[in-house]
Amino acid sequence: MIRSFLAIELPKTIQKKIEEVQGDLRSSRADVRWVSPEKIHLTLKFLGNIEESRIEPIVTSIEEPTRTTPPFMLMARGVGAFPHLKNPRVIWIGLQDEKGVIFSFQKKLEKELEKIGFEPEHRSFQAHLTLGRMKSSRGRDGLIGTVERHLEEEFGAFQVEQVILFKSDLKPSGPIYTPLRTLALGGRD
Repeated sequence: MIRSFLAIELPKTIQKKIEEVQGDLRSSRADVRWVSPEKIHLTLKFLGNIEESRIEPIVTSIEEPTRTTPPFMLMARGVGAFPHLKNPRVIWIGLQDEKGVIFSFQKKLEKELEKIGFEPEHRSFQAHLTLGRMKSSRGRDGLIGTVERHLEEEFGAFQVEQVILFKSDLKPSGPIYTPLRTLALGGRD
């Protein structure tokens, strides 16, 4: 079985800015399991544990929405928390897309994957980058104060040109992500 997901990778410039802001957030000494900046990505669909034989049907099912969606811009901006800032469980960076392409693209992927047996998400898609997850409430107030300093933080804009099907191997040192297939947006090679 392969633990897998569809995602968009971030450029190194944004990873670098994330690393800087994460350094400030870490200074709060809150009990958070931080995600390494190079492992932060925009998850479009978590597929869970799949048989290796399902890789090709997955790729085939998402070819059409990927081919018909042209490359688009996303802006990484603002730090926040789920479910809300006063009770942070997940610390995130928001992603904005003025034309709403990411939402329609994700919906198309979801619809095609449902046709081959993947359950659709019941929650609405929220484009975000997970920075870390609270393990306990220790240091929460300090973390909230630090997050508040970065509510309007600009991380930069980037062009999305491809979607990647990743394999995720969970290790004690953290997950290892391996690209299985890469599909170019807009039918480009």
